[in-house]
Amino acid sequence: MPALVAAAGERASVRFLEFFASAIRNPHTRRAYVRAAADFLAWCAGAGVPSITAVQPLHVAGWIELQTQALSAPTVKQRLAAIRHLFDWLVTGQIVPHNPATSVRGPAHSARAGATPVLDPAEARQLLDSIDVTTPLGLRDRALIALMVFSFARVGAALAMRVEDVYVQDRRLWVRLREKGGKAHAMPCHHALEAYLHAYLEETGIAGEPKGPLFRTIARGTGLLSTTPLPQANAYAMVRRRALAAGIGTKIGNHTFRATGITAYLSNGGTLENAAAMANHASTRTTQLYDRRRDNVSLDEIERIRL
Repeated sequence: MPALVAAAGERASVRFLEFFASAIRNPHTRRAYVRAAADFLAWCAGAGVPSITAVQPLHVAGWIELQTQALSAPTVKQRLAAIRHLFDWLVTGQIVPHNPATSVRGPAHSARAGATPVLDPAEARQLLDSIDVTTPLGLRDRALIALMVFSFARVGAALAMRVEDVYVQDRRLWVRLREKGGKAHAMPCHHALEAYLHAYLEETGIAGEPKGPLFRTIARGTGLLSTTPLPQANAYAMVRRRALAAGIGTKIGNHTFRATGITAYLSNGGTLENAAAMANHASTRTTQLYDRRRDNVSLDEIERIRL
């Protein structure tokens, strides 16, 4: 418990914990908000603020100013949002009389394209073909990467899947994803993804375990799949390792495959509206951040500078 919260009494402490336990359901958001709140309250304590009830707009503004010197604008805006939401919760719980973060403005930021590195189709194919699929590890890695490319799945949704979330409907293989906000999302598999998932399920022997995790760790010393779900950090390490082995210089991550799949779909005549539906985006504006077709246009234009 932060010292500034404890100094405000038991009611404040309980209300503070309830914010993270009750008001925020997404675990990633909860972790980010906890870090932001802990950092802010520690800074306030260092600035001589005696209690969370004594925090003023000037304190929030001073902390945000320091954040902008070390962090990107989107990160600072997220941290400010965390403090605003926390104090809104404390205001409604009658712990503090007003929200000191309401009047504080964050840094200006406008994004017309995402910053996620994207692979071109040849590189994505190179990566998939470079994986040795004679082992359960290779079968798992190929299936996971292909799922993120061909279904636009977020890595969190992919790793949360159970075996039963791969199923047959209308004589096609489908996947069921649980995306952000608890939204259930199902879509048919691309023929390549269908082949990779079939191979993974059948050759590893997990097809008969419908309630088990779809993507699993490898049991130590056996080379076989365990019953433990693959953590997101392990998936990222796997992607980096596979990219290096395939000779891909781009510093890719898990989110690269979502952007790669969306860009490839749009480049081959797909519509933005359908891409948004497939990616489970509430707005096409979000989908446009993943559309990197303009990158190729820019490169072509740069090459016109001939000396």
